Amino acid sequence: MPASKAVDCGDYLDCSQMHAWDIVIADEAIPSERYAAQEFQRWFSRSTGLQLPLRSAAEGTSCHVIIGADAANLNPSAMQEEELQISIERNRLVIAGGRPRGTLYGVYQFLEDYLGVRFLTCDHTHVPDATELKIPCGTRTYTPPFSFRWSFYRENAAHPEFAAKLRVNTVTGEDRLGGNTCQSLINHSFHLLVPYNEYGESDPEFYALVDGERDTRTRGGGPQLCVTNPEVVETAAAAVIKRLNDQPLARNISVSQADTNAYCRCNACEEINGREDTPMGAQLTFVNAVAERVEKAHPDVKIGTLAYWYTRKAPITIRPRHNVQIQLCSIECCTLHPIDDSKCEKNRAFCRDADEWGKICNDIWIWNYNTNFHAYDLPFPNLRVIGPNVRYFLRNNAKGVFMQANGSSTTGELCDLRNYIIARLIWDPELDDEALCGEFVRLHYGGAAQPILDYINRLHDNADARGLHPGCFPLPHEVGLDAEFAREIFEYFERALAMSDDDVIRARVEKASICAYRAMIATGDEIPPAERTQLIERYITLCQRYEMTHAAENRLASDYFEELKSSLI
Repeated sequence: MPASKAVDCGDYLDCSQMHAWDIVIADEAIPSERYAAQEFQRWFSRSTGLQLPLRSAAEGTSCHVIIGADAANLNPSAMQEEELQISIERNRLVIAGGRPRGTLYGVYQFLEDYLGVRFLTCDHTHVPDATELKIPCGTRTYTPPFSFRWSFYRENAAHPEFAAKLRVNTVTGEDRLGGNTCQSLINHSFHLLVPYNEYGESDPEFYALVDGERDTRTRGGGPQLCVTNPEVVETAAAAVIKRLNDQPLARNISVSQADTNAYCRCNACEEINGREDTPMGAQLTFVNAVAERVEKAHPDVKIGTLAYWYTRKAPITIRPRHNVQIQLCSIECCTLHPIDDSKCEKNRAFCRDADEWGKICNDIWIWNYNTNFHAYDLPFPNLRVIGPNVRYFLRNNAKGVFMQANGSSTTGELCDLRNYIIARLIWDPELDDEALCGEFVRLHYGGAAQPILDYINRLHDNADARGLHPGCFPLPHEVGLDAEFAREIFEYFERALAMSDDDVIRARVEKASICAYRAMIATGDEIPPAERTQLIERYITLCQRYEMTHAAENRLASDYFEELKSSLI
């Protein structure tokens, strides 16, 4: 079925006439459907002032909100696990979906689409007054195009109820929230399947031949495997089957390289790689062989492997088996320009590789990068590419999207905004990303919104005007920051603070302003000592107030604070 379909019948449901309605949820409902009914009751009451009672059966056919497939006399097994259906009539509203998440996600879809509710952050939900709202009658169905969606922010992991509202389906196993998808992130796994501490001494030939010697280094989950060794194929396949026997609900599993470039250069591996013009030649041959064996024991499970670094290029003739997933990693790409921007030289190679994989595999996964891993809270101009990139991934047969970002802290530059945009887009890639950005900023920052919007536009325009192509580990100058521009950024946030409506808005702006302090500190070698001391002290105060834990991917905030303090001595 299409991802989304809406049919308008020309009539309307009048919220002001729903005083005598109830909410019907069947006794057979699963926990997430019961929670969906409670969530509808809660947010509908907040929106309209009407506290509709929950009932287990409908009396008559009118004046009911029907939640769940059982209550609606639908067959949930005939629907995909996140498929949803919203049917609006003058005297009846039905929200139902597949199991385990379709009905819950359908409730959130209704609240967004028809009542205008916006789940902005874990502690800020915008609820418009719908007391007099007239909702057009009709039916909407939707099935999300990405079955695996992960906006990798700590806010989602720490607040799974909020993640469910954003339809991020990868952070909680709670039944009432619909649980996680049964698919898992494709990641490095050679060290799990053929552990060096188990086979290294007895079978050194299992591991990569590098510079004439079998590799013994275990860094990055290594050593890599000799992927043309028949015994390695059997050992890895047996390990995969054993793991799946212990995880009967799993629908995919990783069979993928270690995080090093010390892949095997033995004659057999190099012969395939030379013929296929990529180290992915031997790698994919190995993955296909494991997938063939696993299919006999677990025919419904996909085997996932990374197309990453030296394996990103597709082979010339070897094709992934039908039960193989390919996860492309865009770590080399420019984060300022869309991946399919033909004018961005830095993105061309990835785009070419992604296009080739899209032609030969119908189950592509994406590992995309959405923060500055070198400095989480430094201004980072990537907001304009999130939407174009997600839509590009969809056009190239992507089924899973991991948007890696600031997963270990809550104070990265505009992380609240970025999480909102990413989560909304990977649920529905057709949403207008620019409109989402403007909507969030205006709702979340109130009267202080305009200077923050001006900052966002100026940040991106400045980097573009300077002809920059930052990656995901950029230094300040690589995103267009210098002392003069950092001070300009600081002034935007000073204006925003001055325009804050109240203490709540001021706190939100304070949190957002951390990036301006970081920019000043990072570029301000010529700042007078007294001003620099004041900036650093205020920066640390704000970071601690808003619970920064990491200043960068591999740097604790506390360590960075000590470094800053020592620079003042």
